[in-house]
Amino acid sequence: MDPPRELGRALLVFGGLLVLVGALLYFGGELPFRLGKLPGDIVHRGERTTFYFPIVTCLVLSAALSFLLWLVSHFRR
Repeated sequence: MDPPRELGRALLVFGGLLVLVGALLYFGGELPFRLGKLPGDIVHRGERTTFYFPIVTCLVLSAALSFLLWLVSHFRR
């Protein structure tokens, strides 16, 4: 294919992803669940420090992104 056309397609996909991430961050407070504060996320509060590890949030995002990428590869065939 034509290199400028491939670059244009890549920029459109990247721009679309940026719009989706921006919308998620903008409207994130109105979602019925709070990413980063799901049950199962580890929070340890010490006297002077706080350790936070969002393990369930990471698993949910990983599953969602895996499914999304599977859909993209399925429809590109």
